Amino acid sequence: MNAPSTDFPTRLTFAQAQAIVHAVAAEQRLPAVNVPVARAVHAVLAQDVVAGIDLPSFDNSAMDGFALRAADAGAGVALHLIGEQFAGPTRGLHVGAGECLRITTGAPLPAGADAVELKENVRVEGDRVHLPSALAVGRNVRRAGEDVRAGDVLLRAGMRLHAAQASLAAAVGKAELAVAQRPAVAVFTTGDELREPGQPLAPGTIHDSNRSLLTNLLVAEGLDPVAWPILPDDPARMRSVLRDAGDAFDVVLTCGGVSAGEKDHLTGILAELGRIHFWKVRMRPGMPLLFGRLGRAQMFGLPGNPVAVLATFLMFARPLLRGLQGDTTSLAPMHAQLATPLSKTHDRREFQRGKLAFGNDGVLRVHPHPATGSHRLRAAADSDCLIVLPEGALDWPAGQVVEVVRY
Repeated sequence: MNAPSTDFPTRLTFAQAQAIVHAVAAEQRLPAVNVPVARAVHAVLAQDVVAGIDLPSFDNSAMDGFALRAADAGAGVALHLIGEQFAGPTRGLHVGAGECLRITTGAPLPAGADAVELKENVRVEGDRVHLPSALAVGRNVRRAGEDVRAGDVLLRAGMRLHAAQASLAAAVGKAELAVAQRPAVAVFTTGDELREPGQPLAPGTIHDSNRSLLTNLLVAEGLDPVAWPILPDDPARMRSVLRDAGDAFDVVLTCGGVSAGEKDHLTGILAELGRIHFWKVRMRPGMPLLFGRLGRAQMFGLPGNPVAVLATFLMFARPLLRGLQGDTTSLAPMHAQLATPLSKTHDRREFQRGKLAFGNDGVLRVHPHPATGSHRLRAAADSDCLIVLPEGALDWPAGQVVEVVRY
């Protein structure tokens, strides 16, 4: 079953195809759910996080030492030690003139005290604490609200959370956060030539590397994909399994079977069972990319060559997955200088592999890999980014700033 003679967009420019992906993601935005703050990393906030308290919420000591009045401090002064305040509930103690109190880091500053002298700077004899010098008001004191004020908007809806941001939400007392539901993703690889890693290879067969490639890319997105068994080049089997997946998942990703060969069945199956948004994009590698709707799911039919899988996932599937979650912050372009010249002679947008490194001058440079074939998986493994070469036959000298997409 080859591509049907159905009216759908084909051979789009890269920009046209991306615009369709972004529009579909905006229309199919996933609902918000509440998750424990400790499980919110990689999730996309659905609501702003507003502080209900100050941070710190009370004046406290920045060091282990002795809380005192700065007005009493001076070289050779001995203060009367009246007690101790450890981190935890306040004991309600008061420091008066000529007095001090032993204190630990994070402990609430007692009433009357306005500075802390470090433990290692003093000499203690019984209940007398001898100071080495004068202290300024506020020395070694963390003031209430110096980090966060109640009412501050700490995190904005649309942010993809990293660990420090989730920790900040916890610090202001948020036990749960409203985040976008993470998309359920099914992964399929197709082809009679594929064998599982670890299985022996007969002539003409290859190990399935695309399943692990896609699965690991999805896990890096904070998702929990379901990888299905290899699909044979059997249209009836493909139709049955994909129909089930389209009803059960938010996104379906397949590899292979989307070109124009005798066993490339997926375009016809998607046209029969669902709707095609577009087929084929003027890019290299990855031209036969297929995108459509299958049941409740958005479906990408990625090409079979591993570098084409990598490029089409990064440039199309990843933006869809993030867009479905309302991610507005994580896809800003990144740029680097070319370490060596590059050129191309065709008019398609091209994605070449490269490795990023900072030079001694602090400039980020990308070193292109000499292997450019879409089957050259080792070149992708030796690299950490794709170099974006725009449309047109062009030459780029060393030092030219180019867009890069990190894996």
